[in-house]
Amino acid sequence: MKLTKTRIDRVGIALSKGEFRSEEELLELEGIFDEYRKSHLQPLSETTIELQHWLNLYGDSYYIAQRLKRKPQIVRKLNRLSVRLTQLQDIGGCRIIVEKNQDVDRLRKYIEEKISNQSNFNLIRTTDYREKGRDDTGYRSLHLIFEKNGIKLELQIRSRIQHYWAESIERTSVIYGYHLKEKEGDQAVIDYFKKLSDIFYEIEAGREPHAREKLELDQLRIRSEGIIESSDKNKIFDSYINEDIIKTLAQKEARNKHGLNNWIIVFDWNTGAFVSWDIINRDPDDAISAYVEYEKMFPASEGYEVVMIGSSDVATVRQTHSHYFGIESYDSILENLDQSIIGFSKRIDIDIGARQILIALHRKRHWGNNRVPANILKNHHCGNMMTFESSLRVLQEKELVTSKSPNDQLSLNIKKKAEIEQYI
Repeated sequence: MKLTKTRIDRVGIALSKGEFRSEEELLELEGIFDEYRKSHLQPLSETTIELQHWLNLYGDSYYIAQRLKRKPQIVRKLNRLSVRLTQLQDIGGCRIIVEKNQDVDRLRKYIEEKISNQSNFNLIRTTDYREKGRDDTGYRSLHLIFEKNGIKLELQIRSRIQHYWAESIERTSVIYGYHLKEKEGDQAVIDYFKKLSDIFYEIEAGREPHAREKLELDQLRIRSEGIIESSDKNKIFDSYINEDIIKTLAQKEARNKHGLNNWIIVFDWNTGAFVSWDIINRDPDDAISAYVEYEKMFPASEGYEVVMIGSSDVATVRQTHSHYFGIESYDSILENLDQSIIGFSKRIDIDIGARQILIALHRKRHWGNNRVPANILKNHHCGNMMTFESSLRVLQEKELVTSKSPNDQLSLNIKKKAEIEQYI
């Protein structure tokens, strides 16, 4: 399929404005869109592998992953910025997370030196949002725009605290129901994140935030929590993601060692749970075909998020895309600022899979001696659960679920009835 800039831009306009005459025309437009998005995957993967090779020689700790921008994000950006599809420079993106803001500067210098000594891709532009943050939201990061084979690619380099802020606003946006980084929603919530970003910057610069600033932040937090909880789109999650899923995926990855694996991740924001993680073919045609198929099966309009991430170590996704996991421990980053991220005060100490097991046993009235075999519970009452064994183990360790041989017969612990009903 011959793609010209004019044709690609017409597709972008038609999809963003919903201007098509028939379903057949829509399918044709989406086919061109997918072809254009696919053209970014190979140069992106090659660039990420090259960056990773450099980072292996760099010496300091880092996390790196790549992603192709999701279709709903692209369409919203075309509408929000009134730009052409071929003008977008972040359809293919790579993210590197380092420890501190000063490490961002060191890595930038290192990468620029490496780029000057090679010809595989060029550095087109650098945009630094760290000192002042973006005026609209307070977003902070260093962006480098590369060009490889005529394709523009974006590299984001963030410190852990900058990344923590970015992932927090992402997750809060879904909980709230508005895209905060795109200036949707109540201004008070946006102001909270802008203030939080400013305080984080002061801390990274080695300056203690003034007590007045902390008080102002806390007042904004309280107000924002009230706004979010009263929103008709509000989705407050009360559990964390089971970390054992990473161990399972690492085992799957070990059987598919190719330097860089493409993963398609499906996350259900209605329940706060992963639907699937699948390794897909690195061939761009096969990868994009799978990506498009998953996007159709799990539409964003129904609360699903489908993302294709490239990584040589799936465990790094826990860091680079932590908003799917409930955000990493706040105290591990900050020691001198009270926890103030919206939406997580209601988290409890079991994952969504464990809650589903409790609900299934409770619904079927499996208490005390009224037991059910574990395989029946798993296959018939808890279908499609990726973490059944590890979730069940947590419940057994807490003595919420008891087991009895033979066939691992399970039931709820009647002595823990009050505690169980609090969970469900």
